[in-house]
Amino acid sequence: MTDELMKKIDEQLPPDEELRDLAEFFKVFGDATRLKILNVLLCSELCVQDIAKAVGMSESAVSHQLRVLKQMDLVKNRREGKTIFYSPADTHIITILSTGIEHIEED
Repeated sequence: MTDELMKKIDEQLPPDEELRDLAEFFKVFGDATRLKILNVLLCSELCVQDIAKAVGMSESAVSHQLRVLKQMDLVKNRREGKTIFYSPADTHIITILSTGIEHIEED
């Protein structure tokens, strides 16, 4: 390996801490239940009860998964009275999911 190539690699390689954070970020996408919830939220902003109905899970299980998604800044929420509505945190989430689907659907 040339010194020039090594320098280029050093300049482009993110710091170890960023790589660990990125690995944790992608771990969240490694769970089919969370992916199902995220895809449901792409259709509409929903409350826990509606998400649970849409994915065929208990409200408790959905709440647990939403907590994980919220901790990783993948979903946001807003309160309307006593009801909390969830939606994707930003357009990056939509891009990540759609890019992943495109990749696995390629021939």
